[in-house]
Amino acid sequence: MNQLAPRNQVAIFADVQNIYYTTRDAYRRNFDYNAFWALAMEYGDIVSAHAYAIASQDPKQRQFHHILRGIGFQVKLKPYIQRADGSAKGDWDVGITIDIMEKARDVDTIILLSGDGDFELLVKHVAQHYNCKVIVLGVPQLTANGLIEAASEFIPIKDALLR
Repeated sequence: MNQLAPRNQVAIFADVQNIYYTTRDAYRRNFDYNAFWALAMEYGDIVSAHAYAIASQDPKQRQFHHILRGIGFQVKLKPYIQRADGSAKGDWDVGITIDIMEKARDVDTIILLSGDGDFELLVKHVAQHYNCKVIVLGVPQLTANGLIEAASEFIPIKDALLR
């Protein structure tokens, strides 16, 4: 009997706000999560997929979160914090970092959708301390160079991943 080699195990982490704003600003288009999912499956079996977003009462946002769940993402929501001085806070950098650190020991490949340079140190750490490949997807002109260089592979978000 022929034994198939085990497929790579893949974990996906999507910084939804970063991807939304960078694709909108660079291309005036939206990221195509379905096309991305098909691409991600080429790297192995997707064993977990997390999409990190800001909670909203906007029906369009809620529908978008439902669509992400339908694709296969576990959607993690954080409240949007409006400070007294008018500034706002709503990023998931620490949550994404913790989840990647916990998952890196169990998978062969991490796919990070974000161009945020704050993740450079994380990507370097995962590459050095775990036997884990880290693939980063981002809009080339809006992705930090250090993050691109730290990644095992950088996949530019362009036409095939846009709708």
